[in-house]
Amino acid sequence: MTRFVVTGTDTGIGKTIFSAALAQAASTPYWKPIQSGLEDETDSEVVARLASVPIRPEAYRLVTPASPHLAAEIDDVNIDVETLVPPPGDLIVEGAGGALVPVTRTTLYADLFAKWQVPVIVCARTALGTINHSLLTIEALKARGVPIHGLAFLGDAVEDSEAIIADISGVRRLGRLPVIDPLTPETLAAAFNANFARADFL
Repeated sequence: MTRFVVTGTDTGIGKTIFSAALAQAASTPYWKPIQSGLEDETDSEVVARLASVPIRPEAYRLVTPASPHLAAEIDDVNIDVETLVPPPGDLIVEGAGGALVPVTRTTLYADLFAKWQVPVIVCARTALGTINHSLLTIEALKARGVPIHGLAFLGDAVEDSEAIIADISGVRRLGRLPVIDPLTPETLAAAFNANFARADFL
């Protein structure tokens, strides 16, 4: 079974692009539990555009572009974390922002990951600051007993940063997805296949 949660060290680093690439490579459905902000292209719509895979409907679609806990309050929506459970079967689940983004005032995404016990892939950009952000994210996940499958780096190659994060954390490097321009289903698939081993996701 191919079943992973994709989280990250920050927002806007490319988790959705990586999720699309992984879902396409594994021919696996995609699920975004909570979508905050509907004015622009949603993450599910991005994945649908870049990968020919089934898209599971979001559990919550919030109009306000903000952290889920705040967006839900502004939109007058109650997020029930007890019923927020990934659909069964093969699945790529994408969180929002970083692992410690609040889902409610009392529950973080990392808390949900701990409850779900689905292996997590940590996406880390290769820009300045990534060592600190990555190690903090990994420590927070480990402290909650979240199973971590590996690290996926996003951006230009920075060998020392990528290596030291893996060495200190003890989390293996799965590969690095470079900046892709133009970004199309074909160029994304080619970049993923060139930089990741499909066997690492079985």
